[in-house]
Amino acid sequence: MPVRAFAAQSATSPLAPFTINRREPLATDVAIDILYCGVCHTDIHFARNEWGFSQYPIVPGHEILGRVTRVGAKVTKFKPGDLAAVGCMVDSCRACPSCQRGLEQFCHKGSTFTYNGEDKHSGGLTYGGYSQSIVCDEAFTLKVPTNLNPAAAAPLLCAGITTYSPLRHWNVTKGQKVGVVGLGGLGHMGVKFARAFGAHTVLFTTSPAKADDAKRLGADEVVISRDADALAKHASSFDFILDTVSADHDLNAYLALLKLDATMVLVGAPANPQPISAFSLFMPRRHLAGSLIGGVAETQEMLDFCGAHNIACDIELIRMDQINHAYERMLRSDVKYRFVIDMASLKG
Repeated sequence: MPVRAFAAQSATSPLAPFTINRREPLATDVAIDILYCGVCHTDIHFARNEWGFSQYPIVPGHEILGRVTRVGAKVTKFKPGDLAAVGCMVDSCRACPSCQRGLEQFCHKGSTFTYNGEDKHSGGLTYGGYSQSIVCDEAFTLKVPTNLNPAAAAPLLCAGITTYSPLRHWNVTKGQKVGVVGLGGLGHMGVKFARAFGAHTVLFTTSPAKADDAKRLGADEVVISRDADALAKHASSFDFILDTVSADHDLNAYLALLKLDATMVLVGAPANPQPISAFSLFMPRRHLAGSLIGGVAETQEMLDFCGAHNIACDIELIRMDQINHAYERMLRSDVKYRFVIDMASLKG
């Protein structure tokens, strides 16, 4: 069925109106009328082929929240009228060891991502949430707590799970001292989650102007990371650090803040390799790791946690036709802290 969307036709072309086709719902499918779609920096990377493997046309968007319109005959979790969400994946092999552990994001055969992936049902490419509607298998469709603002909940499908997953995996808990590096779309959620987990939360930023906002979001302390003396005061004192920064920066300076056997996890993705001194890990024994979104079950756990603790993203709502300007603003860090597209603006 034809659906209105916005797409990039090449790495240099702006996003513009485009028509895509969605499949008719199969027996285990959920058809969703998209209400809101968050705008992730990954959307820019793909639209502009900054990672080198984009296929065109691209309809970005993997922070999708909407209303169920139809369900297949074998669907049991959803009915028409329900709020539902789709995140970064729409399928996986479901049989490999990672999938069997609920870690579909690490599928050995490769997850089917929500856009710019291989569409195993219709052929061609998968198309994302910059569109009127989407059809997704029930197994990769998520329930949304009804107490949350649906527009502010949409970015939880990427920004939320990207920060929740490592905090949960490395067992961040009450009484620990946790650092969050960077206060952007990811960082502001890292602060909210670390605080909700009961940790003493410290925000690291290069910008003194962000201090008040960091504290409003839940940070107990703010450290200006350009101040070497301020960093030194926290040497060897952190149980965990979540690094959300995608620009080049000195990882060794933050590794020096970890306790014995503590871990720093990267969720930002700098384009260039970042140098690491072996001695930053040796003395004392420290760990540097990475993390990528979460599986379906953990994403649902995160949404339920957000519902229970009334956690959502700080957003700026935009129209679909403002997306190219929003991309330019994102590159200037001119958003607090996530753009969300009101998809009613696409439906006309």
